[in-house]
Amino acid sequence: MSSYKPIDSKREEFRRYLERAGVMDALTKVLVSLYEEPDKPEDALEYVRKHLGTEGGEDELETARARIAELEAENALLKGEAAPTEG
Repeated sequence: MSSYKPIDSKREEFRRYLERAGVMDALTKVLVSLYEEPDKPEDALEYVRKHLGTEGGEDELETARARIAELEAENALLKGEAAPTEG
């Protein structure tokens, strides 16, 4: 037990911050789903990236992209230019 070092206050404060922010729960859920995956992926890090924070993320991204296109067209109209085409 002589090699045991108490966690310093900054580390403990950071851990509590992660718990309050829900990071610990999100990471735990992703790691548990990876553990329970019958066919383990080749790239575990990519799996975590793909599954971390995906709740509504794709819908928000698509909505944001549509809004950007809408605002670009409005901006072009206000400047008296032709609206940009998607591509």
